[in-house]
Amino acid sequence: MDKFTNYHRKNQFEQLNREQWDLLVIGGGITGAGIALDAASRGMKTAVVEMQDFAAGTSSRSTKLVHGGLRYLKQFEVKMVAEVGKEREIVYENGPHVTTPEWMMLPFHEGGNFGPFTTNIGLRVYDYLAGVKKSERRTMLTPEETIEREPLVKRDRLKGAGFYVEYKTDDARLTLEVMKKAVEYGALSTNYTKVIDFLYSDAGSVEGVIVEDTISGETYQVEAKKIVNAGGPWVDELRGLDGSKKGKTLQLTKGAHLVFDQSTFPLKQAVYFDTPDGRMIFAIPRDGKTYVGTTDTEYDGEISHPKLTTADRDYILEAIHYMFPTVGVTADDVESSWVGVRPLIHEEGKDPSEISRKDEIFVSDSGLISMAGGKLTGYRKMAQSAVDLVRDKLMEEYGIRYSDSESIHLPLSGGEVNGSKGFKQFKEERIKIGESMGLSKEAANKLVSLYGANVDTVFHLYKERKADAEHAQIDPVAFAQLVVALEYEMIYKPVDFFIRRTGALFFDIKWVKQHQHAVIDYMASELEWTAKQKQTYTDELNQLLEEAVQPVEIG
Repeated sequence: MDKFTNYHRKNQFEQLNREQWDLLVIGGGITGAGIALDAASRGMKTAVVEMQDFAAGTSSRSTKLVHGGLRYLKQFEVKMVAEVGKEREIVYENGPHVTTPEWMMLPFHEGGNFGPFTTNIGLRVYDYLAGVKKSERRTMLTPEETIEREPLVKRDRLKGAGFYVEYKTDDARLTLEVMKKAVEYGALSTNYTKVIDFLYSDAGSVEGVIVEDTISGETYQVEAKKIVNAGGPWVDELRGLDGSKKGKTLQLTKGAHLVFDQSTFPLKQAVYFDTPDGRMIFAIPRDGKTYVGTTDTEYDGEISHPKLTTADRDYILEAIHYMFPTVGVTADDVESSWVGVRPLIHEEGKDPSEISRKDEIFVSDSGLISMAGGKLTGYRKMAQSAVDLVRDKLMEEYGIRYSDSESIHLPLSGGEVNGSKGFKQFKEERIKIGESMGLSKEAANKLVSLYGANVDTVFHLYKERKADAEHAQIDPVAFAQLVVALEYEMIYKPVDFFIRRTGALFFDIKWVKQHQHAVIDYMASELEWTAKQKQTYTDELNQLLEEAVQPVEIG
């Protein structure tokens, strides 16, 4: 695992400014990370700038599923189902530690969205189109089998269920592992780096950007032969800056999720279910919690800080009570929540939930390449398409020749474990090593699942730096994770660590509250924050902790 750190920010900006890049990627979400990896692995001199933290936008706020695309079958998007089904398998094999199969139950009730016949046909077609492996093909459950698998499901007029495999993921970790692998291939990647203007040649071609280091306030010029705008929900803002926001535009929709402890919502089995208004949402067990989402409503608020509203919360609670009538959860039982903004390509007259998740590439008159739309599952294919276009343009304009993409068989950082089969053996071995060092089996398993092949670095730090952990008054496991995040995962603010590197603010909010002060003290010392910075970053974390459980009274 290569060093990937904010300890030397100034040097990175000087390098950004000094070099001329073949490709500059704007945006450090899953799309930008994928493009950076594809380009760097082909030998392109690649840089990435992200105005927040990596995956801070949509890429840490999804339903955390690498979908096979079943919902698109309903919209007759056959090609998309086939493509994302196959891509899902590639994502899994390249990063089996961040993507795992999850059996999903699709119950059907009289008068619901799905019936036994249509579900059976639909799942069979899905298996065929998505190339689902034999061991993961759908099966149909009787009402009795459905209740046996998930006793909480509504029994009234239950006609059975479809049973099929989805893949769950840690979306922020997936993005990070892709970005770390891009850095291993030589990409330069910086967070908290905002593009404030474009640079143009006399002929009007875009040839660089002016960026601001939002930590120091300093600005730098960055020159690049080609620029890809992978800004997710901010794509149109950048197109506007380029003067090329015309034709198709983005339509932003908001998706909210609620998290409950298993003691109040003891879900055994992931369920994809009808809501009272005829939509479909997920309830998924994860790490002792159950999370439920997502809503799908138009959004025109602040892109960088979408908030849970009482309407979002109440909608999800109503859906829970509808499908799981014996689960009496209330607003007081919400342990945490998150809200994400999806950038969809605007199509006149369509409801947000019906708009296609297709991706498209726009090339402006200045040569700015913008990647819009798309889904988490399809990130690798989207990246390949974008970099193929860059490759062709570099050949045409500069005579520089680059190879085809090899990302289809390229393990992500932490994924160097010989695929999903190899990971099973790797995991067993590393859990034993963790236990031999004094970790519980549960703690060792959690670390191996989070870091994959990079867990050896975590184990080493856990073993060798217990005195430092004690001095910092941080639990040795948390301390090892913090050091990894500082030295190899480029955190700068507490929220980077507690949300995107560990997922703890969503799934273990008590752990955040337990460690926040000591972690902030250690980071302040290591990164030499000013007193003002320390207060600002502390306030930011406290605000997000509060917002996770206190929705705003609008909507």
